[in-house]
Amino acid sequence: MISTRIRGVLCALLVAGTGVAQAQAPVKIGFITTLSTPAGYIGEDERDGFSLAIRQGGGKLGGVPVELVIEDDALKPANAKQAADRMLQSGIKLFTGVNFSNVLAAVAPGVLREGAFYVSLNPGPSTFAGEKCDKNYFVASYQNDAYHSAGGHAANELGYKRVVLLAPNYQAGRDAMAGFKRTYKGEVIAEIYTKLDQSDFSVEMARVRSLAPDAVYQFHPGGSGINFAKQYANSGLNKVVPMLMPAFSMDGRMLAATGPSAEGFYIVGMWSTEMDNLQSRAFVKAFTETFGRKPTDYAMQAYDTALLIASALKAVGGDLSQGEAFRAAMLKAEFPTLRGKFRFNHNQHPIQDYYLMRVERSGNEFVPKVVRKVVSDDKDAYADQCKL
Repeated sequence: MISTRIRGVLCALLVAGTGVAQAQAPVKIGFITTLSTPAGYIGEDERDGFSLAIRQGGGKLGGVPVELVIEDDALKPANAKQAADRMLQSGIKLFTGVNFSNVLAAVAPGVLREGAFYVSLNPGPSTFAGEKCDKNYFVASYQNDAYHSAGGHAANELGYKRVVLLAPNYQAGRDAMAGFKRTYKGEVIAEIYTKLDQSDFSVEMARVRSLAPDAVYQFHPGGSGINFAKQYANSGLNKVVPMLMPAFSMDGRMLAATGPSAEGFYIVGMWSTEMDNLQSRAFVKAFTETFGRKPTDYAMQAYDTALLIASALKAVGGDLSQGEAFRAAMLKAEFPTLRGKFRFNHNQHPIQDYYLMRVERSGNEFVPKVVRKVVSDDKDAYADQCKL
């Protein structure tokens, strides 16, 4: 017979062994993003924003050990789909990271068919906000139209009666045009679609000049947006035709690259490094100290996404097989958001505020200063089509 003392030792060893096993099996999160191409800095900021939350949690989210499995999609939907398939085959059940709508369209359906979770930290294409909404699909950033609908409100408040719209010809670009037109009360005198990777906008600049609008509203993220802003200023159009844009057309990295060319441009967004709330100030400080640069909106959204996921992982103790409990915890959105205000609509897209900002000089840099709130508790236009 085993003595009571030996039995106690064996039990202690079993418990310790179980703890070791748990420590060796973190929840793996598939993080597919764009780390190469001129848009690679976007994925870099998303990766770093998400990783900062894990670092601050001592390698954990919500007290649950996690491991980021990172792959570069090189802005190619086929690459992203192949990466997602490999991750699904390896048993990964939780995904995030994609930063372009056309790439997300290739990744999300396969992930959701397998019963895994996808939490978007950037794109929110209209296709998944309405009839194709899914119980395992959450958007922690925005629905694609929302920034641009806020842009329409801002254009109205700024008194622009005639505008030209410019955006790349892909899902997010088309959503941009639709979102702006939904709320804008003036006349759209031209809609100009560009290529997603376009770098020379001389033809478009000439057309804008000939149309002589009250303002232009343009959406060009990443490197193409830097080129657009510089060429706009070099052409002298910034002196005669004001520019209004969503934050993704002039994020922090883009501001650093464009410098004085961006001064005076108007931006619509849900957050700025200049936001005056305690949580945001702490994040900007920590990110800057850790990575040696200021965070962009992409980094902010990724950090918020990590905190949102952390709240749900904590609720289920890291057990993603508890699908209903994980979904319920996600929908509660009980996390300290950097943007100050966040809750989910029934289609699992955010309800949040948007602000008008103006690029102004601050010492040796240019920053988006908040002018005023333009939309409160915004709900996307597709939620009524979602049957969740």
